[in-house]
Amino acid sequence: MGQDPLSSIIQLFGQLYVFIIVLRFLLQIAKADYYNPICQAVVKITAMPLAPLQRILPRPANIDLSPLLLAFLVNIAIWAFILLLKGQGIGANLTAILVLSGVGVLNTILDIYFYAVIGSVIISWVAPGSYHPGPQLITQLTEPVFGLARRVIPSLGGLDLSPILIFFVIQIARSQLGNLTQFLL
Repeated sequence: MGQDPLSSIIQLFGQLYVFIIVLRFLLQIAKADYYNPICQAVVKITAMPLAPLQRILPRPANIDLSPLLLAFLVNIAIWAFILLLKGQGIGANLTAILVLSGVGVLNTILDIYFYAVIGSVIISWVAPGSYHPGPQLITQLTEPVFGLARRVIPSLGGLDLSPILIFFVIQIARSQLGNLTQFLL
């Protein structure tokens, strides 16, 4: 039995917003160029709901964790609203909602890196050193992860195998998150 259209629309737009919120966190971690137009758009889209959280949350090692909390809260709101539309109570499903929301945020991080690494590989073949804001942002987002992977697998005569290692780690993480969700639910 499929989902009703309203639930699908709520989930689609909610997950899109969660994607943008998590992207803001990852761009901050990667120290992406703040003046990139794409970064500016992400900041503007997320600024208003993040402002109160930024005032109350501490910043360990100068890292703003408020986007992760906001993404988690938006996921909770999505699941709660869908359950209410279906006429189910939230109280009985609270643990499931919390687990699904946390796993949803982690899956969003993995999705962003998965597609960013694919984009980075394609860009390195088609338009290396591009000055367009999109490829620059993808490069800035993925380069710290590539650097970590290159410590494990160094380049072999100009052949960079770090994307393969990153894909492997992402797939392992996704399978473990799936196992965790099945175990807890």
